Amino acid sequence: MASLKDMRVRIASVKATRKITKAMQMVAAAKLRRAQDAAQAARPYAERMDKVLGSLNKRVTNKDGASPLLVGTGKDQTHLLVVMTAERGLCGGFNGNIAKLARADANRLTREGKTVKIVAVGKKGADNLRRDFGKNIIDRVDLKSVKNLGFVNAESIGDKLLALFEAGEFDIATMYFSEFKSVIAQKPTALQLIPAKLPEEKATGATATSAEAVNEYEPSEEAILGFLLKRNISTQLFRGLLENAASEQGARMSAMDNATRNAGDMINKLTIKFNRQRQANITRELIEIISGAEAL
Repeated sequence: MASLKDMRVRIASVKATRKITKAMQMVAAAKLRRAQDAAQAARPYAERMDKVLGSLNKRVTNKDGASPLLVGTGKDQTHLLVVMTAERGLCGGFNGNIAKLARADANRLTREGKTVKIVAVGKKGADNLRRDFGKNIIDRVDLKSVKNLGFVNAESIGDKLLALFEAGEFDIATMYFSEFKSVIAQKPTALQLIPAKLPEEKATGATATSAEAVNEYEPSEEAILGFLLKRNISTQLFRGLLENAASEQGARMSAMDNATRNAGDMINKLTIKFNRQRQANITRELIEIISGAEAL
């Protein structure tokens, strides 16, 4: 049985840990609001970009010379997985859930005889996948020094992907990130970047005719589509980074709140155990004193 001194040291240690987890929870709560606003503000632009690309793709008449970013290379042998996670831990299952989804797809593609390559954005994703797919990781993007995510960060990653695609390093690229739903809910998501998955227009009849009459493109649909396809890659990457940032803070806030509660419960249990042990020691000492006095 542990001594009173050991129990006192342990209680003090758990109390110090509770202070740390409480402080991390408050910091995450302060960062969450800004990250959530940024993620929600990026969604309409990314969704509108998809709609514009879908409209342009529908109006382009000459599909023979279409960009490979839209129609692909004609093969699906080599797959590039862009796994986006956090640089730090202590955020519950946030990093593990994204890596789990990417690992499941990588295993499936490997069983089908496909070649899998991985670009890890964030330290935790690379660490999680290194054991099973260490040889498949061809690059790792370090964002540890970036305090405020900007479009320039996504653009640099997008330029790397475009360079790899133009060099024939892969046929299909898929981005893995966590879509922010709420503080307690983050959904691991896979989004195909190359070739682009464009939504189909649902407008029909007079509405479609009116939309086509209003939208006029200059210099041509083909030229604008080629430019926007490259822009869309950086846009979707930026959205993924912002969604991840909000999801990370939400997951960390929830995890630190649970850790703080668990520490409080442990302190209560240890305190009760300490008091019982202390009372037992006092009772034993009193019995020894009384027994000694009676013996005299």
